Amino acid sequence: MEERGERGRTQENGRSDGSAREPRSSACTSLKMFLVALSFAYFAKALSGSYMKSTITQLERRFDIPSYLIGVIDGSFEIGNLLVIAFVSYFGAKLHRPKIIAVGCILMSIGTFIIALPHFIIGRYEYETSVRWVVNSTLNPSPCPVGSPADQTQAGKLPQVPATGCESESNLSMWIYVLLGNVLRGIGETPVQPLGISYIDDFATEENAALYVGCVQTISVVGPVFGYLLGSLCAKIYVDIGFVKMETITITPADARWVGAWWLGYLIAGVITLLSAIPFWFLPRSIPISGPRVPEKCTPEQTSFIKESPLLKHKYPADDHTSFIEMAKDFFPTLRTLLAHPVYLIYLCVTIIQLNSLIGMVTYKPKYIEQHFRQSASKANFLMGVINIPAVALGMFSGGLLMKRLKLNIMGAARFAFGTSLIGYILSLFFFAMSCENAKVAGVTLSYNSLDAISYDKHSVFTACNSDCFCSSSDWDPVCGENGITYVSPCLAGCTTSVGSGKNTVFSNCSCVGVAGNFTASTGQCPQKDDCDRMFPYFLALSVITSFIISLGGTPGYMLLIRCIKPQLKSLALGFHALATRTLAGIPAPIYFGAIIDTTCLKWGQKRCGGIGACRIYNTTAYRIAYLGLTLSLRTISFIICIPGFILLSRQLKKEERSGIHGALTNGGTELEALRKEEFVISNSEQTQHTSDNSTDRQTRL
Repeated sequence: MEERGERGRTQENGRSDGSAREPRSSACTSLKMFLVALSFAYFAKALSGSYMKSTITQLERRFDIPSYLIGVIDGSFEIGNLLVIAFVSYFGAKLHRPKIIAVGCILMSIGTFIIALPHFIIGRYEYETSVRWVVNSTLNPSPCPVGSPADQTQAGKLPQVPATGCESESNLSMWIYVLLGNVLRGIGETPVQPLGISYIDDFATEENAALYVGCVQTISVVGPVFGYLLGSLCAKIYVDIGFVKMETITITPADARWVGAWWLGYLIAGVITLLSAIPFWFLPRSIPISGPRVPEKCTPEQTSFIKESPLLKHKYPADDHTSFIEMAKDFFPTLRTLLAHPVYLIYLCVTIIQLNSLIGMVTYKPKYIEQHFRQSASKANFLMGVINIPAVALGMFSGGLLMKRLKLNIMGAARFAFGTSLIGYILSLFFFAMSCENAKVAGVTLSYNSLDAISYDKHSVFTACNSDCFCSSSDWDPVCGENGITYVSPCLAGCTTSVGSGKNTVFSNCSCVGVAGNFTASTGQCPQKDDCDRMFPYFLALSVITSFIISLGGTPGYMLLIRCIKPQLKSLALGFHALATRTLAGIPAPIYFGAIIDTTCLKWGQKRCGGIGACRIYNTTAYRIAYLGLTLSLRTISFIICIPGFILLSRQLKKEERSGIHGALTNGGTELEALRKEEFVISNSEQTQHTSDNSTDRQTRL
């Protein structure tokens, strides 16, 4: 009978173990599925974000807009994010988080498709050119139409006649669609990080949560690499590929008028983001945690303690109905306490200024490589993706590893972050020495009368050698003369005849060229003949080294933010830091960097319907000083603010150390007093017992 009972109990235990294992395994599968889905979503949003950065010059040229407007478009993502982040973070945690993330991914994909929409609305790209070449034609039109001076305005320019088809164009600029699409991308991206990370933290074990978050962050670093590589690939392909005959295109990817297939990358990124939304629809709202969260060998008291743990109640506030008014009342005093913390306030100022420098630099770095070192947009994006981004990722990982190995405390982390930033700053000063001479363009960087020395005085493109031609000064259709000088157009080079077609067209009888009887010119700008190509590898090497060193301090700097404040203020401190950096760095930095870069433009393009378009050639010396000078000036200001920060941090640590010692002494004294009292009670009880024993003995004897 006893054996049967034991066997029955064993079978019951077996069934209960089996039933317990099933939800455990399904919960584990659901969590792993969520981890894979979130990693893919992170990859998709990082890819589309970096692709946006890679297309800034393409968008400038396609929509004929200056750099500061590109900055507005770039910052619109942060605007969209800020519009809904408070609502999503608060209400999202109380709803079905995976489905909200899925909705966010769908919004991101719709926004990405909207960005590509203008390509299918505005028709074919028509770049400015003074001569239309006809393929297989034996009789080419003369580049130098003969006209009388009376036909020109007093300024020496053609009268501005609106191009045909302008009446049908919408008054609303097409770049507005790109702006709205990017705002929608920002709105869609909002739930991915806060809800995704909180979901992992809620339902993963404490040991695995950090590992899972690390995996997600690592995948998000891979996204920008593929984003820039996609940008490089699309920049090589002509914007209207499939709709025009490539033989008729007379420009190359290195030309300032070239526009790549920018829209293609957005369609690819949109599809990838849309696919990332699918898995989230099939994931549960919550994962059962009672089994896996409770250790196997627990006493009933421990089990009930874990179930009723205040930590779990805090992590899963499903039944907590705190009113919004009560929360608001607590919010403002807490925020006041946080902002009254001097170390946190200085850290906030330093990171805002440093992020202004970093965001402005990263946004316009591909453009700087294009303009200063005369590289194509495709090559600039390729180098950003293959060299710079991996260096940053390796630096961040190495910084975390070094912090763990060196066992840095809060002051050690601050010194480490400051030291790496300072070394990167000193190395960045060498970028000023890596200069390239400006392109020699007659009437822009050179005077027609003195074609030897580059000068940035205001030159006229009209001179005696092209006075017989009826030329437009607004066109940008560069040709390279046999004398190694670039001319704004074949007309302004004084060329009267042309032979060949497309890219192989050769202009002859160019009166402004004139070298030993050879008066010919070919299409495109003259290749650079100075030491610019030799300088470029050194620029890349220094760029990688500085990116790596500055990134080393990223992780210790972030840990400083977490450790310098009280644990109960940590969530608010991180949230307010993200809000402040996005508002005061993410939005304004691309705009004012772009506006300052615009001031260095030497030759603006012309819109088809009149008005200033995108810049065609920059003063590279002024560009270098403005771009690098602004970046390093901001970092200089941040270093100055760091000095009082270190003083206040050391005072805070000394104060905490003193209070800790005082607390320990107080606790020690209290414990000693308690021990004495305990000893006194024990001795009294022993004496009482001894007395009672003696009285018992006496009674026994009697």
